[in-house]
Amino acid sequence: MKRRYWKLVISVLAVILLVAFCMGNSSSSTGGDVAGAVENTWNAAQGQIKQVVNNVVFPVIDMILAIMFFIKLGTAYFDYRKHGQFEFVAPCILFACLIFTLTAPLYIWEILG
Repeated sequence: MKRRYWKLVISVLAVILLVAFCMGNSSSSTGGDVAGAVENTWNAAQGQIKQVVNNVVFPVIDMILAIMFFIKLGTAYFDYRKHGQFEFVAPCILFACLIFTLTAPLYIWEILG
């Protein structure tokens, strides 16, 4: 029991020392101007970020929304066959979101700058 206690104490102290040695000062070279640092980083990587978002992120979101739209349209049709009433709300919301994300690359960068 006592040996287990000492192992725990040594382990905790080792973790504390490791964290203390790995911590460094996090200071901005601009004298605390965080907004300026973020803006400089954005300006440096803006082209790459736009390319990744336009070529990867939006197509993935579009694909997921299209799949969900067609699945929901199919389930709404089967519910219509079963109950005689077609629910338009969920397919319409998914369709509107799909149209929004399909057209987003045309105007999103005008808004964000």
